[in-house]
Amino acid sequence: MLSEKTVNALIESALVERQDLFLIDFTISPESKISVVIDGDKGVTVEDCMFISRAIENNLDREEVDFSLDVASAGATSPLVNIRQYRKNVGRTLGVKAKPDLKFEGELTAVDDAGVTLEWKTKEPKPVGKGKIVVNKQAKIMYDDILEAKVIIKF
Repeated sequence: MLSEKTVNALIESALVERQDLFLIDFTISPESKISVVIDGDKGVTVEDCMFISRAIENNLDREEVDFSLDVASAGATSPLVNIRQYRKNVGRTLGVKAKPDLKFEGELTAVDDAGVTLEWKTKEPKPVGKGKIVVNKQAKIMYDDILEAKVIIKF
């Protein structure tokens, strides 16, 4: 049986060598299928996936345990789960669902250890008279309050 600890150590060792990459998730199914999801500060190439795949596969013995291995990138529509993902997406538009029942869509303008800052423009009624004016809005959202955050891809 594959040890999660062993596979994690192999992944971490490869990531020490390639510090531009980082782990998003990995699982091992009861059928010994290893699934690894990575991301990178500058995106992920096929070669990056192959590098991680080889780091795992070349250090496990198929005579001991038969396994399958899948290494993939997080993908453009995957939720952000790592602070490094937020940092690499500064300047892009995010859709955020937050506690208690809030939704935001705006430009990610700042990221720190506590949370993120989004900015957007909205139309609001004029304080005096009829019509609407464009108002700049900003929200600081703590990581603990984020239920889901995704990059919004606009065409």
